[in-house]
Amino acid sequence: MNDTLFEPLQLGDLQLRNRVVMAPMTRSRAAADGMPTDTMVEYYRQRASAGMIITEGVAPSADGLGYCRTPGIYNPAQAAAWRRVTDAVHGEGGLIVAQLMHVGRVASALNKPAGSATVAPSAITARGEIYTDQQGMQPLDSPRALSLSEIAEVVVDYRYATELAYEAGFDGVELHCTSGYLPAQFFSSGTNTRQDNYGGSAENRCRFALDVLREISGVDGAGRVGMRICPDNPFNDLQDDDPQETFDTLLSKAAEFGLAYLHTIRLPTGRVDNLALGRKYFAANMIGNESYSAVEAAAAIAAGAVEAVSFGRDFIANPDLPRRIREGRDLARMDFATLYTPGEEGYTSYPPLN
Repeated sequence: MNDTLFEPLQLGDLQLRNRVVMAPMTRSRAAADGMPTDTMVEYYRQRASAGMIITEGVAPSADGLGYCRTPGIYNPAQAAAWRRVTDAVHGEGGLIVAQLMHVGRVASALNKPAGSATVAPSAITARGEIYTDQQGMQPLDSPRALSLSEIAEVVVDYRYATELAYEAGFDGVELHCTSGYLPAQFFSSGTNTRQDNYGGSAENRCRFALDVLREISGVDGAGRVGMRICPDNPFNDLQDDDPQETFDTLLSKAAEFGLAYLHTIRLPTGRVDNLALGRKYFAANMIGNESYSAVEAAAAIAAGAVEAVSFGRDFIANPDLPRRIREGRDLARMDFATLYTPGEEGYTSYPPLN
């Protein structure tokens, strides 16, 4: 049954050679200025046999950074450094998409360049802490609410990041709309108490994400653009009174753009059937995610529940994951202690099969 995973797949303008997608995963190996490193070039090259690689979250602006050692794509120097990554993946016959991630209020100033700000739709501080290299765990910053003119500037930041991504050789971009980051902060009622056109009704709260989708789709068509969601995800102190209404509103309008794909994280404990909701609006181009085994993934594709499945933790310890699945090999185990530590250990040190 695993052969289902190795059928080619067309998602918009993206041609996948198999349906084993590498999920986006923060790994904290970038330089302090958001620049991709030599180690990152090798990490992505090793995993190029995926049908599609979706990168770790990449900030579209300095304000969009929040975690330590995470990359950006908001200036030409960063784009040039990312070109080395995309060239390495393409050299192995792979496909790679940049995930655009603005963390909004989920940030510490210690992890951001001087002069940048921590912003959100409303000045509501998230409960929780974040790791910093300088001072260990620290409370999350108190954000400043974006003005209407600043919201427009952030949307333009996403567009410019998309332009840079294509200049850097990325095959597409994915808009990160979950995990408590800026788009989710806008469309969730618990983090958005605005009284203008970006707050109040579900339609207004979804306006920011839709504005961004429209803008980045205008760079080179929606066929190179994906979106990642997880309705009712409480991560990073996110709360929404009616996620069913919110995501019906968001997805019904997002579907009109003709996006390449919808990347949906299933959440068995949530109030919404995330896969069913995603399928309602993206019936032929949905990628499923979260703790799939290869057998379960193949069965889900065969049943028409999803078109492809993204794997995260399995790709960390198994750079040649598609081959291991196809040949029925045992999977190596991930070392949790080296998930976010600097350097090669636990990053590029996992060996492929002989």
